[in-house]
Formats: sequence, structure tokens, C-alpha cells
Amino acid sequence: MKNITCYTDFRQYMRDFYEERKRVSAFSWREFNKLAGFTSPNFLKLVCDGKSKLSKVKIEPVARAMNLVDYEANYFALMVSLDNARTDEAQKSILMEMDAIAKEHKARVIDGDTFEFYQSWEYPVLRELAPMMPGAKPKEMATVCNEEISAEDVSRILKFLVKRGLLKTDGNGSFSQTEKTLIGSKEALPLAIRSMHKTMANFAEKAVDKYPAGERHFMGITMGVNEELYGKVVEEIEHCCKRINAITANSENLNQVYRMNIQFFPFTKKV
Repeated sequence: MKNITCYTDFRQYMRDFYEERKRVSAFSWREFNKLAGFTSPNFLKLVCDGKSKLSKVKIEPVARAMNLVDYEANYFALMVSLDNARTDEAQKSILMEMDAIAKEHKARVIDGDTFEFYQSWEYPVLRELAPMMPGAKPKEMATVCNEEISAEDVSRILKFLVKRGLLKTDGNGSFSQTEKTLIGSKEALPLAIRSMHKTMANFAEKAVDKYPAGERHFMGITMGVNEELYGKVVEEIEHCCKRINAITANSENLNQVYRMNIQFFPFTKKV
């Protein structure tokens, strides 16, 4: 069975534990519940099926039933807390605690890279900018950014991008992009991307007044839709983004980094 730090979903971990025990012995849900001190023979199955929650007081006996001790028990408790967290801030805090435990015990790092890349505008912008400026020093790259960033931060981020395989260097200060993308867990990746969307939406708001009309383009449509039309519009937006990405990916002599946001959201409740 995989190390617990390979998981972010406590239900999946419990399910895998059960299946592994059942594979090598006559293990049953009744016995699993008995080991955890529960009178109901089906309670933990209901938890694994998402039909019941695992309260805070029940975490320790379930962890003990799965022979989890020390950091493994703490990690399991954090996974349960993650399932119960209701805000982006709480979820991110818990995921970073889980990531710290994984690093400390030299286990698989789950989502630290994902959060670091999406935590601010600098990472995706420098990934695009660095290949445009072969041989440039970090201070030069910092100077051409329209938002404030230090040369020290540029240097740190470039090292991160190279270490994570998002950029490659020829050793002489020139960079090129790779096709590698960051893959986060199903819990962390949407959370990290939501954070990036908020950041970029704030920059878009400022851009309306910050840049002349000839350097930025804004337009919007207010429309009526239903469920079917919503799906069709989303599909068309996705196709449009893929076409634009293909145009820019196959172009040469690039000299500037732009950001394109497309927002499509409800202004009214359904009527």
C-alpha cells in the first residue's frame, strides 16, 4: 500500500487500507469498525462512501485501527480536517501542513510546488519572459515587468522553474520552455488556480486605467442563457482559448508578456 503522504483524500486512504487487509485476510467492515471501537458494523463503510462524516473525536480511534502512529496519525487527522474545511484559506493552510509533513519525512511532496507556482503573478510571467531575454540578468528582467519585483525574487523564481522542469537553461543565462505542467491533487489544484484567478482579476481591473486603449482590449456581453446554452458557451470559450494558445505557441520573435482573462458568471438567480 502507498505511503499515506501519497493521499489527500482520507476516504480513499481508508478504502485502500480496507482493500489491502481484505486481500491478505478475512477482513470485513464489521471487524474494521470493531477495531475502531464502533458498535455499528457499517459506519466506516458509510464514511468511505461519502454518506457520513468522520467527526474530530472519531479520528484517533480510526487512525489507531489502521495502525497509524506519529506523523502518519497527524497526517490522517489533517486529511479529515481538509474534508471538513469550508474556506479556501483553511483548505490551503491544511494542505501546506500536509506538504510540510511529507517534506520532513522525505516522502512525496504533494502540492507545495502547485501552490508556489500559482501563488502570485511572477511565476507564470517569468516563465514566459525569460526565454524572450537570452542572457539577461535577473535585474534586467525585473526592470521590464510592469509590476514591482526584485532581482532577488526573479533569481529565486527562475531557480524554482528550472528545478521543477518548467524551464530549462543552457548554463549561460538563456532559458527555454519545456512542455511540462504542474500536476496537483484534486483538492489543491482548483484551490491554487482560484487564487491565481483572483489575483489576475485584480490586475485586469487596474489595467482599464493603467494602459492606453491601444495596448489593452476589453469587451463584454450581457446575455440570457439556460443550462444548455451555458454548456455551449463554455465549450466555445475553451475552443477559443485553445486556438489562441496554438497561435502564440507557434510564433517566434516574441517581445512582451500579456495576460488574457475571460470571465463568464451569473448576474441573477435562475428565474
